[in-house]
Amino acid sequence: MPTPDFIRRIRASAGHQLLLLPGVTAVVFDSAGRVLLGRRADTGEWSVIGGIPEPGEQPAEAAVREVFEETAVRCVAERVVLVQGLRPVRYANGDECQYMDITFRCRAVGGEARVNDEESLEVAWFATKALPGLSEFALHRIRRAMAQEETWFEPAGL
Repeated sequence: MPTPDFIRRIRASAGHQLLLLPGVTAVVFDSAGRVLLGRRADTGEWSVIGGIPEPGEQPAEAAVREVFEETAVRCVAERVVLVQGLRPVRYANGDECQYMDITFRCRAVGGEARVNDEESLEVAWFATKALPGLSEFALHRIRRAMAQEETWFEPAGL
């Protein structure tokens, strides 16, 4: 994912130090119950759609925006699936970030799935029983989005 301009401005004075950043993930289902995935340009792996909210943007708005920007699919956020602080990551340029991810279950309401920006190599709908190889990050979010349970979070002290 390209670095948003507001983070570039922060990095200009903060250097490579660890930044705690918001992140959003969208698990989008169509009317047939298929899930929308994108094959990421940076890793070549299939995953759920996500990104970073802009300053002043609500998390659900950011999730919906990211889905459209990356896939041309219009969706609505239906509920929060999980909230999770992720492990810190160090990028090749030395920047360190830790994301606080808010994952939303979303419902597609229009558009045709296609690569809509430089962040994806492919975009496609998959039956939940025929998913491509996915990371545990993506699988956990899909499972939680399919469950009709309350919002998941890691209990304190684990």
